[in-house]
Amino acid sequence: MRRDALSIRRNILDIAHSSGHGHIPTCFSVVECLLAVYGVMRHDPARPDWDGRDRFVLSKGHAALGLYCVMSELGYFPIDGVRRFGLHESSFGCHADRYKVPGVEASTGSLGHGIGLAAGMALGLKIAGSDRRIFTLIGDGESNEGSVWEAVMVAAHQELDNLTVIYDANQSQVRCLPIPNPGERLASFGCDVVEVDGHDVDALQAALAPRPGKVNAVIAHTRKGWGCRTLVDNMHEWHRKSPDQETLDKLMEELDAWTV
Repeated sequence: MRRDALSIRRNILDIAHSSGHGHIPTCFSVVECLLAVYGVMRHDPARPDWDGRDRFVLSKGHAALGLYCVMSELGYFPIDGVRRFGLHESSFGCHADRYKVPGVEASTGSLGHGIGLAAGMALGLKIAGSDRRIFTLIGDGESNEGSVWEAVMVAAHQELDNLTVIYDANQSQVRCLPIPNPGERLASFGCDVVEVDGHDVDALQAALAPRPGKVNAVIAHTRKGWGCRTLVDNMHEWHRKSPDQETLDKLMEELDAWTV
């Protein structure tokens, strides 16, 4: 799994360099979360529209490049297509488009909307009597949006225990309104909350096991830029920035040497 995470982060860096686009630190913060989700979901990269699949919705749209690189690593599509990330007429836009990328379940980008879509999917499956599960990944900065809490309120009221919300607590909120103790807040809305190290895939997968009766919520404590010291130490400078060749070489060296 560590080798997969390294390969994914190398692709994120390389594509952000060649395309001039990408939010590298936020993509790096969710790599293990995405690997954990796809590790527990029922899905088939060879049949992305298989009716029996569980579904994942990326609500924090800035991590689209991270999602593409993880899905490519899992076999949904070759990485060569992703290398056109953000370019004119590319299917791999800076925000994911469900009509252009196989396996992407919802077009997201406007912050706070993905979790509402995921709650609707979960409610629809409940009504249909299906045991399929819905997972969504939201950001802590994104959680300044009121629509996030409206969706949580509805999901909890409907007792959608087939919905799992992963809250990426990567400290983005230092640039907006902080939400202290997000786990307590989600619990106050009626969610069943577990908090874990968001870079520990085994711990994440244990937390993603179904818990009946309530909306499942996982607070994933992560760091923006996890994997490169330069990105961790300067996460705001690198929020939306692509490296030149010299910096790319330095970041690749840091990535290969990362041992935490």
